[in-house]
Amino acid sequence: MPKVLEKVERRLGEKLFLKGDRCAGPKCAAVRHPSPPGIHGKTRRRAPSEFGQYLQGKQKVRFLYGLDDRDLNRYAKKAESMRGAFAAKFLQLLERRLDNVVFRLGFTGSRRSARQAVSHGHIRVNGRRVSVPSYQVKIGEVVSINPGARQSSHFADLEHRLKKYTPPVWLALEKDQVAGKVVGSAESDMSGTSGELIKIKEFYSR
Repeated sequence: MPKVLEKVERRLGEKLFLKGDRCAGPKCAAVRHPSPPGIHGKTRRRAPSEFGQYLQGKQKVRFLYGLDDRDLNRYAKKAESMRGAFAAKFLQLLERRLDNVVFRLGFTGSRRSARQAVSHGHIRVNGRRVSVPSYQVKIGEVVSINPGARQSSHFADLEHRLKKYTPPVWLALEKDQVAGKVVGSAESDMSGTSGELIKIKEFYSR
């Protein structure tokens, strides 16, 4: 499974940090082998078609958040039905997922690990155990780790990680309490992503 994830990053030509801290070091496959996977990877130079660009944009977001096509399509349709700009609303739906909030708070090193931690019942929302990764965290809700789960491998080096970690501005992190709260809109974290999100809208509206 890890090798498949690294091949995804090489194929898309962009680091998505699917392997967490490993992607920041020299062991990252995208650093060791910057060309796409396969025997013809180094010779691929043709620019993608318009459809190819839409598909690539969709794939980047899909793998970044660990979703399948059905989930992504569902979020895209929901964002289109909401008032306001599509990209902002779509990003809001993705970022407010509980597994993503756990990752964004610095509790885990990757979204993949965060999803597993939620599924295993290690995460609480307002003191109540929630094991649904897609749960939409509302403004004011407090996300914390079940005290009995602190020794889980999902939270290895947690204290060290939090010391040097700064969460996005729409999250408030209480490092001493190992808890965080949604205090604003994830739209403030849109830098560099709106283009890819628009590609998703174009892909599903073909």
